Amino acid sequence: MARDEVAVLAVEGGEVTISNPGKVFFPAVPLTKIDLVQYYLAVADGALRGIRDRPMAMKRFPHGADGAFFFQKRAPDNLPDFVRTAHLAFPSGRTADEVVVSNAAALAWVVNLGCIDLNPHPVRDMDLEHPDELRIDLDPQPGVSWDDVRRVALVVGDVFTDHGLTGWPKTSGSRGIHVYARIEPRWGFSDVRRAALAVAREVERRAPTIATSKWWKEERHGVFLDYNQNAKDRTVASAYSVRPVPDARVAAPLTWAELPDAELADFTVLTVPPRFATHGDLGAGIDEVSHSLEGLLELVERHAAEGLGDAPWPPHYAKQAGEPPRVQPSKQRMVGETSAPSPTGRRRSSQPLVVVGQAATRPEVEAGLERWRQRHPAAAALLAVDDILFDAMRGRSTVWWRVRLNLRHVPSNERPMQEPLDPDYDPAVMWGGSRP
Repeated sequence: MARDEVAVLAVEGGEVTISNPGKVFFPAVPLTKIDLVQYYLAVADGALRGIRDRPMAMKRFPHGADGAFFFQKRAPDNLPDFVRTAHLAFPSGRTADEVVVSNAAALAWVVNLGCIDLNPHPVRDMDLEHPDELRIDLDPQPGVSWDDVRRVALVVGDVFTDHGLTGWPKTSGSRGIHVYARIEPRWGFSDVRRAALAVAREVERRAPTIATSKWWKEERHGVFLDYNQNAKDRTVASAYSVRPVPDARVAAPLTWAELPDAELADFTVLTVPPRFATHGDLGAGIDEVSHSLEGLLELVERHAAEGLGDAPWPPHYAKQAGEPPRVQPSKQRMVGETSAPSPTGRRRSSQPLVVVGQAATRPEVEAGLERWRQRHPAAAALLAVDDILFDAMRGRSTVWWRVRLNLRHVPSNERPMQEPLDPDYDPAVMWGGSRP
């Protein structure tokens, strides 16, 4: 099918026009836009179960999976009749009418706009302040094996069961695993986030060598349980979402029995529809029971009695009551430190961190890192996998990237000094600003 043709699909909910249906979205597979639409229609029952009645931040890839993307919170003008919206207020104080997908026509429509994966909020549009979904996002750190991710997910399942919840696992479609639980919409975002933090800390207690709840990258090891994915305005790729990776992997629901042997590469746009046709939606029972958070909130209270209070929030949130200092541990003053500030006016670091560069895309910072390696081959040879910190920094509508190095394994007299950033991207460009 030629790229400039138009396909008109009659599906549940209405008639959808697909522009440029022959446009290649996954060159390595290869898959076109119409292939992506047809995939979602083949698994529509499962995909809609994950997003129905939920406002959705549209993550749009207008040039396909290997092109740049942007986040669109506000729904476009002139919406078709089968797409509705919900009015959301964000922690920043801004508001937006976000798209709500509740039928197959709306599903095909957002894919036509370049939404490769689906990113719904954990609330329904009839109650935007009380989540009905607890989300545990397992984020493996560099060098962590897939087997460790699966092992941590099984511990999450045990923690859920021990506190009165049923967990539903799925691959993230990228490198990790998500475990969801339906909850009664009785608690606000802060309580749900604290419950997720309690899960993360309990998993860390049970599996300390392979799991961590530490927010700061320089403190993490193994698999990070990202409790902050439950903060207001955070979204996670839902079940059956296609992820923008070369082989078009899918965030696929699993049974607990098959999880120990599951492989990420087994679940793609090509393999999931036959699996769905044979077994149906393995996450179909998730809506049958909504659980109480009381068991996990009791765990929160026990943690508080043990001296474990809140943990850091994402940087663009207002400072929260009881939150610890929102400062990287490497930049916190040491106990008893009385020395004068550094010449830059910043706190002296307890870890030898240097920033290599920052850029609009990850390949650009990876290229900058390679140039740093060429300038400092001896130091580069001593870096461990987890000494290289890639930070995805989310702006208002896009993500920009930073790469830092922890030189802890390099002898102090051989550590390269902080150099001018390479590349040196100004994030203010995203907002039409400029350097001061």
